[in-house]
Amino acid sequence: MSFAMSSARPAADFAAHWSAPGEGERLWFLGTLAIIRVPGEAVDGRLAVIEFLFPRHASPPLHTHPQDESYIVLDGQLTVHAEGERFRLSAGGTGVVPAGVAHTFRVDSDSARVLVLSTPAGIERFVRDGSVPATALTLPPADTPRPSPRAARADLPHPRPDQPRPTAGTRRLSTKET
Repeated sequence: MSFAMSSARPAADFAAHWSAPGEGERLWFLGTLAIIRVPGEAVDGRLAVIEFLFPRHASPPLHTHPQDESYIVLDGQLTVHAEGERFRLSAGGTGVVPAGVAHTFRVDSDSARVLVLSTPAGIERFVRDGSVPATALTLPPADTPRPSPRAARADLPHPRPDQPRPTAGTRRLSTKET
């Protein structure tokens, strides 16, 4: 029996990509530490993996974006709200919010380390736009500058026509509407 995998490009066109603990592009992003462990450009935009260190009560505004966003909690606890659903994740827990779904989360523990997968890639570019280089693997000092991420990026993937649009009270964090 054989199995076929579908891909836009043959697997031989890609090199393996990895990072050791703490390796990657280290950024202070809006009061958090973000480490881009696998950038989208390394895997032809298929996904991006970002490790975050969040402080207690970190909570982005309710928002949507055109990528699926998956959370893998390494340490700590989060409560995720996604379009009427609410679920709690602790170390070892995993959650997925589909593209176009309004969502937010709150850190309920003293801090939380979370791997975030952006599928396809794109969320990491928003993070880069709102970041400064991190000089330590810690949360940023209180006086760290907070650049304003651009709300619309022409180089990010646009939502599919069948994806729901943001509703009142939500923000689209990463692309302009098509």
